[in-house]
Amino acid sequence: MMYQSHSNNAVLVLNTSYEAINICDAKRAIVLILKGAATPEEYTERFYHSPSLTFQVPAVIRLNTYVTISYKLVTFTRKNIFLRDNFTCYYCRDSFKPKELTLDHVLPKSKGGWHNWDNVVSACIPCNKKKGNKTPAEANMSLLRKPKTPNLPIYLQIIRTIGARNSEWKKYLFLESGENASPFAFRD
Repeated sequence: MMYQSHSNNAVLVLNTSYEAINICDAKRAIVLILKGAATPEEYTERFYHSPSLTFQVPAVIRLNTYVTISYKLVTFTRKNIFLRDNFTCYYCRDSFKPKELTLDHVLPKSKGGWHNWDNVVSACIPCNKKKGNKTPAEANMSLLRKPKTPNLPIYLQIIRTIGARNSEWKKYLFLESGENASPFAFRD
């Protein structure tokens, strides 16, 4: 099954220059808007309700202050591993929701494996249980591919791949063609 519902809660974060720099969840995006740190650029058709207010859920937000992006390594986090792995189990190759995925150490920590990009992959719960405290070879399982550390351009390409399924994001990721493709296109 292809996991697409995570994009229902995902919000594209743009720098002040309209450069895509991250993805956050809808609640975080609303907090950034309420704090005055971001401005909504596109909305979804969904709403969040509080006892006194109703918020239309943004699909794209733009930061109000420019953030300098370091072209160093992408931060090693659970979310970024799932993004790198496209929410796919590295053993059965199926796609899942984040709550249905776990992190697996290819070489178990008990056998000298490190907790880093090159040794941690996304795994569904059944595959992680099957593999247990073994190497993939010992468990008679094969990896989708060798895990590696993503660099920022690869991370941004991952954002583009996710954005291809999200119509509100396309023009900000240069995935649309036509006269209105870019929000900052040059006009005659």
